[in-house]
Amino acid sequence: MERFIVGTGRCGSTLLSTMLAEHSDVVSINEFLAELDPGHRFRAGPISGDAVAELLGMELRVVNEVLGRGYTSPEVQYPFGAPRARYQAGDPLPAPLLSALPRLSEDPDALFDDFVAFARSLPSQPMADHYCALFDWLAQQAGGSIWVERSGASIAYLPDLVDVFPRARFVHIHRDGPEAALSIRAYPFFRLGMAMIFDLFPPDVDEETAIRHALETPPPVGVVGQYWSDQLLHGFRALTHLDRDQIIEVRFEDLLATPRPVLERIAEHFELPTDDRFLDLGAAHVRGLPALRLPALPAEEQEALRRACRPGQVLLGRTASA
Repeated sequence: MERFIVGTGRCGSTLLSTMLAEHSDVVSINEFLAELDPGHRFRAGPISGDAVAELLGMELRVVNEVLGRGYTSPEVQYPFGAPRARYQAGDPLPAPLLSALPRLSEDPDALFDDFVAFARSLPSQPMADHYCALFDWLAQQAGGSIWVERSGASIAYLPDLVDVFPRARFVHIHRDGPEAALSIRAYPFFRLGMAMIFDLFPPDVDEETAIRHALETPPPVGVVGQYWSDQLLHGFRALTHLDRDQIIEVRFEDLLATPRPVLERIAEHFELPTDDRFLDLGAAHVRGLPALRLPALPAEEQEALRRACRPGQVLLGRTASA
């Protein structure tokens, strides 16, 4: 069975994947698909192992541009500055080394070399078969037998994911729109991405000044709310292609308030083997509800953000901010 956690950015999916990784059979594969080149990660038709190895070696340039300017985020796990580290911040770091492989090995560079070698050994086959083989291999290297892939903002490409994995099972975790949007707004990677999507760069400046401005300037709340809603509007197109037993929804707020029953429901959906310690270990990761950001905004910005998030909130059955 193929298992995926999907959601918008800053929705709680990282916490959920960390909790699921407490299951003795589960290996969480984080940010793998999101950090591969968008133009190649879901290619159709038979693909050679060499082509997949080439894909794994490509950098995610936007992220490396941000890292090279001294910004980072908790999702980036590569050990820059460590004695054995092959790369420095800003180098053309291959995408799997940003987040996925460093979570699975204390020597991610060596794991990457073996990973690419394994990819090259694979026969020509559809991308779904390549990914299943790669994820199975990673799970085995990490000492598990079940993999769950989770990537931030993955709801935006859910239609492509369903096309590639039509029988997979999904957990869609979501968070109150204005709170998710304000968390997105604080992250430099999302800021640069939104500047590119919505053309938020100042006019008549050089490239370096434009990028620095985007990284250091919070986007307008209406833009962030639209960005959040647009991810959901695009992702929900895939729901008509899924059977009812293929996807369940989880509210981030419920995961924090009642983690054990939520994890139990997810384990049943993903058909995880019984693990007597899993629920306790997973629930122990909850540290309470984060402070709300929306009330700190001026009233007019609160209204602008709610208005921009409304399309997504309606899709999620959230008619008002939590």
